[in-house]
Amino acid sequence: MNDYTNQAPATRVVHGVHPHNAEGSLATPIYQTSTFVFDTAEQGGNRFAGNDNGFIYSRLGNPTVRQLEEKIAFLEGGEGCVAFSSGMGAIGGTVLPLLKAGDHMVADKTLYGCTFELLQKTLPAFGIEVDFIDCGDMEQVKAAVRPNTRMVYFETIANPSMKVIDIKAVADYAHGVAKECLVVVDNTFATPLLVQPLSLGADIVVHSATKYLNGHGDVVAGFSVSRADLIQTIRMVGLKNITGAVLGPQEAYLILRGLKTLKVRMDAICAGAMEVAKFLETAPTVMKVCYPGLPSHPNYAVAKQELSQFGGMISFEMRSFEEAKKVLNNLHLCVLAVSLGDCETLIQHPASMTHSMCTKEEIEAAGFSDRLIRLSVGLEDPKDIIADLSQAFDAAAK
Repeated sequence: MNDYTNQAPATRVVHGVHPHNAEGSLATPIYQTSTFVFDTAEQGGNRFAGNDNGFIYSRLGNPTVRQLEEKIAFLEGGEGCVAFSSGMGAIGGTVLPLLKAGDHMVADKTLYGCTFELLQKTLPAFGIEVDFIDCGDMEQVKAAVRPNTRMVYFETIANPSMKVIDIKAVADYAHGVAKECLVVVDNTFATPLLVQPLSLGADIVVHSATKYLNGHGDVVAGFSVSRADLIQTIRMVGLKNITGAVLGPQEAYLILRGLKTLKVRMDAICAGAMEVAKFLETAPTVMKVCYPGLPSHPNYAVAKQELSQFGGMISFEMRSFEEAKKVLNNLHLCVLAVSLGDCETLIQHPASMTHSMCTKEEIEAAGFSDRLIRLSVGLEDPKDIIADLSQAFDAAAK
């Protein structure tokens, strides 16, 4: 078996750990089965006792899903991975089994809307105290983390403000103050090709695999990656007992297929996003552009140090909420839809869509407004994306 550990990212996303499939199949077989046959009663008993790592039931493990988990763990540099049927399944299935009533959590105040709702509303109902801060401000991190803090949670590139947080600085401080603290990083916007948070000191990485990892807009899925002991808890408590958010083998197969083109997709998307971001900075009706690859971005220095490329996500502010809506309603190529990371360029209005559950005060605290538009650059020629945005700006300004 070849060792791909030290090979280039383009090789790693194609081969992963390169297991040998049944009957010599190049593509991963789809094990469309709910249960697995035991050779003997003793074998079945040993599997349930944990003395035999063979498969039992697809809620507990499936060969197609397992191969995907091994590949994601390999790409993120983790000891193990648990696949879930959605990104929120991964987040809930990671956070809930690792916290208990009376624990303290610190979270960044700029998060995906449903994540924010989980941490802001659901966790306190279980007796977990959550403080929301700007994790990009180390003074706020130092003021918030306590000796009894059990978790710090943030996103590599924050949704939708595109803030970039210094993972190593936050992880080093949190671990120094709170010995039992787990640093959890949502790496969806960056993917393991742009940064591997575990290598910078994070304890757990979560993903919405619906986005770049699959890349084709036809699967909903999520991952949690960490060291072996935490993965065992996330799998046997977070997945098996709490969420039941089991990924199916068909979806696992599609993500494995999508991963093979992750490097070429991300290279093209990042290059296109840079062109689009530079255009947006020159557009007269655009008041502000948020893209980590622009020197005007407040976290540009951190982004340059932390990210190998700057991603495909851009947000920008128009002069008013009404103008932002007019822009969205006058686009022809860019697709008005939530989600991101697809081959098509997707565009949406966070305040009324992905973050509609947040109050005006929470939106402002997170660093954006109802004038903000979020753009996920796709694989189209960036000149065509720019032309579509340009005509929409002209139409909205009339």
